[in-house]
Amino acid sequence: MIIRFIKRLILSAVILYGYNLFSVNFNMIIPINFITLSSVVLLGAPGLIALVLFRILLI
Repeated sequence: MIIRFIKRLILSAVILYGYNLFSVNFNMIIPINFITLSSVVLLGAPGLIALVLFRILLI
């Protein structure tokens, strides 16, 4: 169970990093910190979509 959590944590960090590489052209960077990483770990792709939508609504 701990190994599975660590795998999800690493995969979520890689996904957020990849998103930031893509979104730097649009100035829509999401910082990789505890809150964003934990939301993507717990929710998966819907968590990333929610973070992007939240970022769009703030701008």
